[in-house]
Amino acid sequence: MSHLVTYGMVGGSKKGQIGKVHRKAINLHGKAKIVCGAFSRNFNDTLDLGKELNLSEERLYKNYEEMAEQERSRPDKIDFVSIVTPNKTHYEISKKFLQCGINVMCEKPFTCSSQEAEKLRILAEKNDLLLGISYSFTGYSMIRYAREMIRRGEIGEVRFVNAQYLCDWMAKVPFRGKNKQQDWRSDPKLSGISNCVADIGSHVENLIYYLTELRIESLSARIDHFIEQDGLDDNASILVNYNNGARGIYWTSQVTIGHENNLNFGIYGTKGSIEWSRENANFLKVSTIEQPFSVVTRGNDHIDDYIKQDYVTPGGHTEGYIDAFGRIYDKFISAIIQQKNGVQSNKSDLEFKTAESGISGMIFIEKCIESATHEGVWVNI
Repeated sequence: MSHLVTYGMVGGSKKGQIGKVHRKAINLHGKAKIVCGAFSRNFNDTLDLGKELNLSEERLYKNYEEMAEQERSRPDKIDFVSIVTPNKTHYEISKKFLQCGINVMCEKPFTCSSQEAEKLRILAEKNDLLLGISYSFTGYSMIRYAREMIRRGEIGEVRFVNAQYLCDWMAKVPFRGKNKQQDWRSDPKLSGISNCVADIGSHVENLIYYLTELRIESLSARIDHFIEQDGLDDNASILVNYNNGARGIYWTSQVTIGHENNLNFGIYGTKGSIEWSRENANFLKVSTIEQPFSVVTRGNDHIDDYIKQDYVTPGGHTEGYIDAFGRIYDKFISAIIQQKNGVQSNKSDLEFKTAESGISGMIFIEKCIESATHEGVWVNI
């Protein structure tokens, strides 16, 4: 089939991890083809990966500035760029491509400040471009179904949320100067003001809002530096108050030995509750006051048809990280196809996370650090 959409990538060399995840996710639905890239600050690494991906050498670039400028001058310029670089670079790279008339999908956290994030939102709107943030976990089928259950009032009004994102990689890796892939995450020159809250806490904040549509009104945060006292945070405990009077607690950690990548939550309402874990992504545990708890699966007859229509992996087979990531890109690319066909998408029609979510995530990170800096004082959002 001919590809309707072309894209390029900044970052994502063979020495990294996340670039290949993005490329596989984009390939999953077959709607877009990679045609260019500036994969590394080392041009030889870019050439090496470009050859492996069968890209024309004339569209392999030494840096993102060269890539943006040359691509915008081509009659066959890319439709979007995927940015998979360390946090500190997100703003300048996104800004450059938006200025050059190219849609952007950026890794989270969106930027290193809410002010930067707001500037990108304004620039994208001014140039009538799409700007997406790759909050991949909102792409899981059962997350999307849980959202519909909550919207329909099946668990009543939300009273309490307990959400966790637990990893143990920082407890295992003596990475300072020894593990280049992870070294930058605890370095404020590359990560910004936070490591743990920005890296995985931002996923929790985004996911819970996606599910409940509740805004955080205030929070109290304690952050820890267990591995490197002079580095960025590696553990955080965050109490939150929502705009409907509900309460919540978020625990995010990169030092919880025994947890490889455990994102989970419980959302408890006046009529029932929903619980989910990424390690068992096919299942929702649903409880109501009137009935014993039940486990709802992706193959269940009650799952909404519009969710089933998005399945790549059929019900009864395990849906994974690439499936969820691929769904985010599929929605983003579908919006680009509409754009190319002259169809204007309303914000409510966009089924991927936009600049507004990126701004919300940055405010959440900033407020957590502000609270923790003042010994957990409650701060308003």
